[in-house]
Parts: sequence; C-alpha cells; structure tokens
Amino acid sequence: MDALASLLEGPRARGAFVMCSLLDPPWSLRIQDEAPLTVVSMIRGTAWVMTEPGGKPAAPRQLSAGDIAIFRGPDHYTVADDPATESQIYIHPGNITKTPDGEILCETLSLGTRQWGTNADGATVMVTGTYESAGAASQRLLRALPPVIVLSRGDLDTRLLDMLVDEAMKDEPAQSVVLDRLLDLVLITALRTWFARNDAPAWYHAYSDPLVGKALRLLQHNPAHGWTVASLAEAVGVSRAALARRFTDLVGEPPMSFLTEWRLALAADLLAESDATIESIARQVGYGSAFALSTAFKRHFGLSPRDHRQGATPAELSSAG
Repeated sequence: MDALASLLEGPRARGAFVMCSLLDPPWSLRIQDEAPLTVVSMIRGTAWVMTEPGGKPAAPRQLSAGDIAIFRGPDHYTVADDPATESQIYIHPGNITKTPDGEILCETLSLGTRQWGTNADGATVMVTGTYESAGAASQRLLRALPPVIVLSRGDLDTRLLDMLVDEAMKDEPAQSVVLDRLLDLVLITALRTWFARNDAPAWYHAYSDPLVGKALRLLQHNPAHGWTVASLAEAVGVSRAALARRFTDLVGEPPMSFLTEWRLALAADLLAESDATIESIARQVGYGSAFALSTAFKRHFGLSPRDHRQGATPAELSSAG
C-alpha cells in the first residue's frame, strides 16, 4: 500500500451525499454541515468560496467551469456567486437546507433526482459530493489538508467529472454504489494531483526515501509485528540511531509514535466496521490483550474501545459523567 492509498483507506465513500445544484444569481450557500470532507465540482458558471481557518476570513477564491474544490471539515464555509452576496441558504448536518430564519427548504428547492436549486436551467451548475463520516485512519490525511484545495480544469481529467454528473441524474439499481465509487475516483485523482506538488506535507515525500519509505511500509503492512526501533532498523539495513534520526526528520515523529497512532487508528476502524471482539482486534493491530489495547485507546482517544464501538464521543461521556 503506497502513501496515498493508505491515507485514502479512511474516507471511502459509503452512501455519500451527492447532489447537483442549479442556481441563478444572486445566490449564497452557507455550509455548516461539519462533514469531514466535501468535493465540489463546477460544471457551469462561476462561484466564489470563502473559508475562515481559525476563525479568520481568508481571501475569497474563484471557481470556474471544470474546477474542483475540496473542503476539509468540520469548519464552516460559504460558496456564492459573489463574495458580497449575503448568505441565503444554510446547509446543516444531515444536509438539512434552511433559510436564515430556519425555514426548511429541502422540498421547496427540489428539482428532481439529486437536483435542487432555484432554476432547472440555472446559470450555475455544480455537483457536490459529501463524505459525511471518515474513518480514524484518515485523520492523518485530514490533518494534511488545508481548509480548501482548489484545482483548475487543466489539472484534472474531466472525464470523471462528466461521468459523475451523468450518474448523479440517474435513479437506477445500485445507483448509490456507482456514485460512491465515482466520487472516490474524483477525490483520489484530485488529491494525487495536489500531493504531487511541492506544497504536500513533508511526511508524504518520506515514502519516496529509500530507508524511511521502506520503514513506513513495514510498519503499515505489519502492525501486529512486535516492532522495536532496533528490529525496524535491522529490517531496513541501517543503524538504530540513523533510522530514528532520519525517520523523525522526514515524518515528523519517531517510528514508535507513528506505529502507535497507526495501530490505534486501525483499531478504531475495526471497532466501527466489524463485529470482531476487542481481544481479536487487539491481536490484529499489535496489542497483547484487550486490556492493553483499551488502556492505549482511552489514553489516545479519550474513551474506551467499547464506548467508541457504540458511537459515543469524549464530549458526550464527559457531560454524562
């Protein structure tokens, strides 16, 4: 598994929300759905995106036909025909659409299968694909992304966008599965382009290092192995001190810290997606017992494996206590 493949294992679309918006100016959408990842593809017309990283407004960025924007949640943002247009429609969690006064608009703005907006022949057409949840193993990916990535038409193969748009208008058997796979392909293609640039995080390029890249793959492919820095260095063919220094320089954390995070992320995903016992999952990811996994899991995530499997959050447990 290469760097990008391992990163994308988490945010794999499963029943993702896909919708085609058809709008006439003036229009402004305030996105407050807090989804971890959203892909917006401009099909016709132009739009402006406004983000607020850290609560501070960033410079507006324009999207033209063929461009793609990838938004990293849970921050709120605005997409509008003009930066000066006041927000008219608010998108809440669960893709509930409301006016500023709270009136629900989902049915009012429906224009057919996976289509909504103000005009079926609107000057602006864009397709939105929303990943409403992301696995724990994808947190490294989400941390690597800025609040918004904008890729121009010339950076991408637009054939995938054409297929996504075409399928979004259909309502055939297994349609949601087809849309999930197409959305994944659009996301992977876009991120592969972005990560190939110099602004990709340093650890991403570490996979191309002959020593550290091999070490990373060994850890990710064999999390259940009883790795130590010494055994990892021996497998790579370098001294313990040399590997520890180079790994930390390129990845940003020591080998065993990386391994711990990877093991716990895999455990979190297995807990959420399988019926395997905690003891079995512990063995799969390199812990000697359910107790050892539970101790490390609670220290890292702030809740027990059992609570995580039941869908609880640290905040909910704190308030309940």
